[in-house]
Amino acid sequence: MHTVQVNTVSYDISPEKLKEGSIFGALSNESIQYLIDNGSILCADEGDEIFKYGSKGGSFYTVLHGSLDFFKQHEDKAMHTRFVEFGESIGFVSMIALHDRVGNAYAKEASLLLEISSQLFSDFHDNYPFDFGILLMNLARDMARNIRELSNALVTNDINVTV
Repeated sequence: MHTVQVNTVSYDISPEKLKEGSIFGALSNESIQYLIDNGSILCADEGDEIFKYGSKGGSFYTVLHGSLDFFKQHEDKAMHTRFVEFGESIGFVSMIALHDRVGNAYAKEASLLLEISSQLFSDFHDNYPFDFGILLMNLARDMARNIRELSNALVTNDINVTV
């Protein structure tokens, strides 16, 4: 995986295109461009590791093109729990909860990612407070969808969880 310059990207990462994804929906074009200009644009080949279990969660990644696989790890077991596709994010929970990564993420195919560091997230709040609220709502909605899918899998597989 390597960093690329915005002007060298061959995919459409215009604000208009990115608004089609769940994370950027309803954000202003100006705020999306701010994230693109100030975040890190990363190009990953199929199989590249995006982050690994136990690494610091100081950022999250949004898929601008391609897709990722995520393998949740607990104790000595790891299991594939989700695909991350265009306009979706991974790593936000670790960043916002201030804990290390709880699994491994890999590029499922050639992918283009936007890495948003905790500092950029904070700066976005300061510079685009209205759009920040929308971004948080979009990220929360994405988390809620993932929780629903995982809880449906528990029911489908007759797994009883007592907390």
